[in-house]
Amino acid sequence: MAHRFGLKSSLVALSLGLGWGLASPALAHPHVWVTAKAEIVFAQDGLVTGVRHHWTFDEAYTAYVTQGLDANGDGKLTPEELQGLADENAASLNEFEYFTVLKARGRPQAFDPPREARMSMEKTQVAMSFFLPLKTPVTPSGAVSIEIEDPSFFVYFSLEDGNAAISLANAPQGCVTNVAKAKPLDAAMQKILQDEGAIQGQPNPGFGIEYSNRAIVACP
Repeated sequence: MAHRFGLKSSLVALSLGLGWGLASPALAHPHVWVTAKAEIVFAQDGLVTGVRHHWTFDEAYTAYVTQGLDANGDGKLTPEELQGLADENAASLNEFEYFTVLKARGRPQAFDPPREARMSMEKTQVAMSFFLPLKTPVTPSGAVSIEIEDPSFFVYFSLEDGNAAISLANAPQGCVTNVAKAKPLDAAMQKILQDEGAIQGQPNPGFGIEYSNRAIVACP
C-alpha cells in the first residue's frame, strides 16, 4: 500500500498544515530544506549514464513525513519501514522534473524514472538516495553540467560540505569537476523571495544562478 505522505502529497499537506497552500504565490521562500550530494555515474565506455542522488531532509519535514511508519513500535525507523515512502517519493519526482537539470554540450537531457530508491534515518533526519538514469547516455566531451535546485524555492537545496558534494563514479582518467554551491539564504533574502513571489507568483529568475547548485564536468 502506498504511504499517504509521498513527496508531493507530503509537501502539499505540510504547506497546508503550516497555513499555506502550494498555489499561493507567497510560497516563494523555502519551507523544506535539503542537504544534497550527487554522484555523476559513468559507464565502462566513458559515457555518462545518470546521477546518483543522496538527499537529507530537515528535521521538521522528517517529523511530519515519517508519522505512522514505525510498524513495530520500537521507536526506530528502519530502511524496510521506510521503503514504501521511498518508492512513492521516487514515483512522484517526475512532477518536479527531479529537481535536476543535466546538460551535455549545453543541451538538457531527458531522464528515465528513478531506480534503487532507498530511505534511511541519519540521526534525527530522514535521507533518500536513488539513481536517476539518463534516457540516452551522453559523451562528456564538450563538458557536462548539472544543476540541483527547486526553481520555485519551496524546497531549498544546499550541497553537503566537502569535496564529495558532487563526485564522479568510474569517470575516465583526467576528468575534472568545478562545483559552485548555492549561496546561503539569510533572513533578508528569504523576505525578498517572499515579496517577489507575492508580487509575481514566483521568484525573480535572476535569483536562479546565485541560489542553485551547479557543477561542470570536463573530460579530455
